[in-house]
Amino acid sequence: MKLLGETTAMARKARIRLTSTDYKRLEGVCNELKAIADKTGVKMTGPIPLPTKRLKVPVLKAPSGAGTATWDKWEMRIHKRLIDIDAEERVMRRIMRIRVPEDVYISIELL
Repeated sequence: MKLLGETTAMARKARIRLTSTDYKRLEGVCNELKAIADKTGVKMTGPIPLPTKRLKVPVLKAPSGAGTATWDKWEMRIHKRLIDIDAEERVMRRIMRIRVPEDVYISIELL
């Protein structure tokens, strides 16, 4: 029995956020998602590249700090992609079965 004001509508879209330090593996996962969308015929927007976050760490070369101040500058880049895809059940089941590399982080939000 349905109560007044209650809706049975499901989520229409899924927003997938991908994050990684290795952009080649990130693009590989994006291509797999794109292939799934093409095979099933659902509407997909993306992958939209979001701004790359750069984490910089300057490190003093000499351990004692004596002598000239020479620095090594280390940097880690975090690449991000955003994909919106129609949230049909069969598509979401296929997306859940994708083998994602260890250094690629994925989050799925239903809208």
